Amino acid sequence: MRRLRYLQLMKWTDRRNIIILHVSFWVIFTLFKVFDYANDIPNNVAVRLVVCLHLFSLLGAYAHYFFLLPLLFQRKKVIYAIGLILLLSLCILGRGSLESTYLSGVFQTTYYSEWTLARISSMVWNLASFIVFISLIKFTVDRFVLESQKKELENEKLNAELNYLKAQINPHFLFNTLHNLNYLSEIKSDQATEVIVKLSNIMRYMIYETSKQKVPLAKEIGYIEDYLDLESIRLNKAFKLIFDTSGVDQQTEIAPLIFIPFVENAFKHGISDQQNSSWIQIHLKSQEGVLEFKVENSLKQMLIEKGEASGFGLENIKRRLKLSYPDRHQLQINQYEDKFSIHLILNLS
Repeated sequence: MRRLRYLQLMKWTDRRNIIILHVSFWVIFTLFKVFDYANDIPNNVAVRLVVCLHLFSLLGAYAHYFFLLPLLFQRKKVIYAIGLILLLSLCILGRGSLESTYLSGVFQTTYYSEWTLARISSMVWNLASFIVFISLIKFTVDRFVLESQKKELENEKLNAELNYLKAQINPHFLFNTLHNLNYLSEIKSDQATEVIVKLSNIMRYMIYETSKQKVPLAKEIGYIEDYLDLESIRLNKAFKLIFDTSGVDQQTEIAPLIFIPFVENAFKHGISDQQNSSWIQIHLKSQEGVLEFKVENSLKQMLIEKGEASGFGLENIKRRLKLSYPDRHQLQINQYEDKFSIHLILNLS
């Protein structure tokens, strides 16, 4: 089961590369040995010598690779040990018989026909070396596969978290807009149609664009403009608003819904239809791969009197910035006596 899951985890290209790695090793090793032996003996004898010395090393290494290593992974140590002893014995007997048949007469020596301790030790050492080397390849590949799987799972988790954070629409904005739309419809105001169009634009953007990793800055600006217009209609424009995007390249691509939480925060804590001195200033500019976004707003009188902070709802966007722009953003949040300021710098390069 473990071997099956292991193979399923690996893509075909990964398996192909592993096969190429193994085949390349044996081809290079065989050619090297043949050319090395051919300096002293004829080529055909060199080929026969290499086959006799290493054929059972190859067979033993891959028998261990495919059949015994899975037992070790499954912690069946006793069965693995018995299998390893049996495998070593069979390979040594097979190699000894092969050498006795094809090499004794060629080299006119009794070395390949006698079972001496030195010869057996040499064969065991040679076979064990190949078993360990081929096993190390498997351990290395397994490590890469597991690391790749772990990284993929982490990316999926981060993407899921990012999508969840982006999906957290401010319900108060929707409720207020729908309530305002109902009021405008009752009094048959021409602004009712404008509200429907802009709300439709906002919902379309949130449904079709926010699932993307990057969107053109022009679309994000259009989304913010529709939001500002809806809030202006709701509040009867009883505040001063500046939204300056003159110094920005609108073809720049950014993560969607990065700026709107700061704008929502400015309305929630800084604008009141009962306070004539309310104001919001929004500035957006870009230069050489750096995007700056600055929001300043007045504070509601009740917040000033109570001394409450107006940025406590920004934890969501802080987390999103860490996920979308890790180590590539600077966020400064400052509250003064009569205003609140947010300054965000994004490194887009």
